Amino acid sequence: MNRSFLVVLVLVAGGVVVADDKPRRERPKYEYRDDHDPNGIGKFYMGREIARVMGYGAAGWLERQERVDEEAPDKLIAALGVKEGMIVADVGAGSGYHTFRLAPLVGAKGKVIASDIQQEMLDLITKKAKAKKVTNIETVRGTATDPQLPAGQIDIILMVDVYHEFEFPFEMTEKLVEALKPGGRLVFVEFRLEDDKVPIKLVHKMSERQILKEMAVFPEMEHTQTYKELPWQHVVFFTKKAEKK
Repeated sequence: MNRSFLVVLVLVAGGVVVADDKPRRERPKYEYRDDHDPNGIGKFYMGREIARVMGYGAAGWLERQERVDEEAPDKLIAALGVKEGMIVADVGAGSGYHTFRLAPLVGAKGKVIASDIQQEMLDLITKKAKAKKVTNIETVRGTATDPQLPAGQIDIILMVDVYHEFEFPFEMTEKLVEALKPGGRLVFVEFRLEDDKVPIKLVHKMSERQILKEMAVFPEMEHTQTYKELPWQHVVFFTKKAEKK
């Protein structure tokens, strides 16, 4: 039987144990270096240094007016193709800058899950949702290894300028893939490392090639598009393949 997913039955002490129905994949190793970028954490994944997480004290920077010109958020949201009734996750949601742009698009029958590891960021979103009377946003506090999303239920997972800060990118991506429906999309929005004119610190930028390299570990995900029409960022789409029967 040629399947990506295997169920292994193991007889143990007269009983039957069913192993997790997950794809087999090689787990890349992390490296640690004393000589590293001061804006990074000295931990490397597949040749890339992981950047320091931006703390909640900088939440105001996420809401800066200049962001409209620098990142064209409305153009990004349009490129996602969000439909009414979808469940969309904004992972690393921060202050909810994109969360509140997604909420009207999914409508009353849909939902936006804002996941972040900093409770202070989630509190900002909750406060803003209450003030704006937005009822289709759910906040979830994730961890460094798990965004705490429901398995197999998400249509789109959006990560804006956040993946490069994941302390455990392999473990996080494994959980993100698990959360997607078949046909669901994982979307990386990252400042272009290929463009020297993008005025962002080096470890907070990623090349398309590096994103593809890191996602190659997950064969159930297919690179389906790279959108290049934003001023400073590229948007790299991966779609979860349907399970083979």
